[in-house]
Amino acid sequence: MNPLWSEIAGRAGISLGDAQHALLERYLDLLLLTNQKMNLTRITDPAAAALQHVGDSLTVLPYLPKAACKIADVGSGGGVPGIPLAIARPDAAVTLIESTKKKALFLRETAAALELKNLTVLDLRVEDVALGQWRESFDVAIARAVGSMIWLAEWCLPLVKKGGNVLAMKGEKAAEDLAAAKKTIRILGGGNAVVHPVILPGSDHRVIVEIPKVAITDKRFPRPASAAKGKPLGF
Repeated sequence: MNPLWSEIAGRAGISLGDAQHALLERYLDLLLLTNQKMNLTRITDPAAAALQHVGDSLTVLPYLPKAACKIADVGSGGGVPGIPLAIARPDAAVTLIESTKKKALFLRETAAALELKNLTVLDLRVEDVALGQWRESFDVAIARAVGSMIWLAEWCLPLVKKGGNVLAMKGEKAAEDLAAAKKTIRILGGGNAVVHPVILPGSDHRVIVEIPKVAITDKRFPRPASAAKGKPLGF
């Protein structure tokens, strides 16, 4: 068992069992093994991956609803933070959104190998997900290392139902990133953001930016990628 994982989960009042620790270890094994054949992560050391992938993912737990909920992991890549969260919170329905087909295949194969019944993979662009049947259906949308806040707001807020939250896992430039996105967040139905510091050994300047969804998003948003053309909303 990894004591750091237990300590981080304990901050949210969650006690990880032996089976959950084993699943988290198995996930890392699959991630690093597959990474030898395709680019899923730049972190190849198992100890570093245990900290920066699983440990970092678990820091989100205190900001999730305590009851059963629906979570979207936007731009999931190799499955972080969605897969560790699905393991730690088996009562949560976690949807991994990953448009790169090869990565989405890895996510599906990993979900099957770990027998995670609460995990779904969508190999679609997030704009298409938010404009489809999943619009405003999630309690929480999470993004880690995906893009600037101004783009994350347009991609994530339309996914979340009124009363839900967007959680953006950011680094040292979070404050200026958030300031630039303030107008866009308001346009999309977001409220005032709260920045939570992240305590993770050896990792400075990590924060989780929590944006509440206070109003329904206008049906014009998100814009399809072909319409946005790299120009942020509100500018």
